[in-house]
Amino acid sequence: MLQKKINPFIRWWVTPKLPIHDVFEFPLLQNKSLFAKYTFLFSQWLIHPIKRRLARWYLKLLKKFTDITIIAVTGSAGKSTTSQMIFSILKNTGKTISTLPGLDSVFNIPNTILRTPWGTKYLILEMSVEYPGEMDYYLWLARPDIGVITNIFPTHLQFLGNIDGVLNEKGKLVLNLPKSGVAFLNSGDQNLVKFGKRINKKIVWFHSDPDPITQNSLVAEKIATYLGISKALVRSGIENYKKPPHRLDILKLKNGAMVLDDTYSSNPKSALSALRYFNKIANGKKIAVLGDMLELGKYDEQAHRELGIEIAKSNFEVVVGVGKSVRFLVDEVNKKSKKTKTYLFSNTESSARKVESLVQRNVSILIKGSRSIGLDKLVAELF
Repeated sequence: MLQKKINPFIRWWVTPKLPIHDVFEFPLLQNKSLFAKYTFLFSQWLIHPIKRRLARWYLKLLKKFTDITIIAVTGSAGKSTTSQMIFSILKNTGKTISTLPGLDSVFNIPNTILRTPWGTKYLILEMSVEYPGEMDYYLWLARPDIGVITNIFPTHLQFLGNIDGVLNEKGKLVLNLPKSGVAFLNSGDQNLVKFGKRINKKIVWFHSDPDPITQNSLVAEKIATYLGISKALVRSGIENYKKPPHRLDILKLKNGAMVLDDTYSSNPKSALSALRYFNKIANGKKIAVLGDMLELGKYDEQAHRELGIEIAKSNFEVVVGVGKSVRFLVDEVNKKSKKTKTYLFSNTESSARKVESLVQRNVSILIKGSRSIGLDKLVAELF
């Protein structure tokens, strides 16, 4: 974990509540040109601090002088899909603005607030948490009226420590709701059930479902119903919802092969969920292309081995591992399933030729991994 003292003035300027990791770590700058690096740093140290303060001030005005309702969504999985489903329903009832899917919430939330016009009825903010203290920053920017926690999984353990750390950080959203605020929590998540019992907040529970898309639609429907939206508008919103790319996308190749593209992100629970969904829809020979699940800290090896055991039970013809930690997964597959051929590659580029050679008629392929592994590029190369 980053251990760097931060000058008090710099902390005040960049934003008092912003975690130190978001101030100094710039993963997007890897392999970028010198011009791109200086442009990013200029934005990070000058433009964005100004935007954050303007966004906070502007949202306070909106809250004071208009009837805007702020809905915030957090959780370990399904945040973007849930946010966009809610948006798809609410936009039919009045002016609705939502954070864009797939962008870093640190920058996405201030930018979204600043493009919210006067008279907006609903503002939907996805609050993605990676580091301790990040939720404090989001709540410094915006105080939601409705807080949604989709689920609590072991994610970002490298920084949040353990599942209690995940719950404590994401739970701040609910704990900081106003007296009139409402929390929407997953009744099928035992961590949230325990959390709900010990807090003094109004809670609306939504059911859990093994199918991720159905799960997300249940949340959106529950919120819309609470807001008094008709069943017809709810149904229309869900039917017209367009899923963000690389999230359980079922794709058909020219030769008839099927690809389940779930390359947007990965963690132990979402990987297992994707595996179960894939097993339901797969036909013919099954192939898995799996990348590292990142930021698991001390649970890294254990999590990959546990997923490897589940993969071995699923009768895959071939398993292709991409990354470093995925070797533990491949090792478990080799131990548990003698019929499955396995291959291990250090990166997406080196795996491309092998994966392309495996794509034949009547083959179903699961492609899943953390976003920075770059398996989405592999999906693009198959077309």
